[in-house]
Amino acid sequence: MNLLIRWSRGVDRITAWLGRGIAWLILVAVLVSAGNAVVRKAFDISSNAWLELQWYLFGAVFMLAAAWALQKNEHVRIDVVSSRLSQRTRLWIDLVCHLIFLMPFVLLMTWLSWPFFWRSWITGEQSMNAGGLVLWPAKLLILLGFVVLVFQGLSEIIKTVAYLRGDLDPPVETEEDHLPPELREHAHLVHDIEEAHHKAGDRSHA
Repeated sequence: MNLLIRWSRGVDRITAWLGRGIAWLILVAVLVSAGNAVVRKAFDISSNAWLELQWYLFGAVFMLAAAWALQKNEHVRIDVVSSRLSQRTRLWIDLVCHLIFLMPFVLLMTWLSWPFFWRSWITGEQSMNAGGLVLWPAKLLILLGFVVLVFQGLSEIIKTVAYLRGDLDPPVETEEDHLPPELREHAHLVHDIEEAHHKAGDRSHA
């Protein structure tokens, strides 16, 4: 089991590194979109290639950061239900859902994505839009996204089994962990501000 846990940690590090790097493409997409809009309005010049590049960048973020979202437990949950369950019950639900739903789906999509990409690659498939980009990079992103999800899904299964067996300590939960992501960030900010006020008060009393 220790070997599997080390493998899982290695996958987590790669996934986190990939997710953080890919997240910067959001900024690139915003800059491309803004630049394309300015050029179109100011010089009456439009390019399908630049428009499609925005779609490619969005697709890269969506597909290649999905595994990082899974690792960070940021995927959609029914919080009003899960927050009422014990941590061990949620771990069992995660394990069953990963085995029955997640892994069969990502394995199937990986298998189907390979010929989808390969046909596009060997034929040099081009966008039907005038001046558009080649299509195989976009289809490669689909394949790579599901491949990374396969590895991260296996990592999550290994960690969940380790938590249930007692080989790893489950992550410590707080009340904030049961909030939706947007409220969770606000709660962390409020907590940091309150902590700073307490420290300032302690220094003034000293």
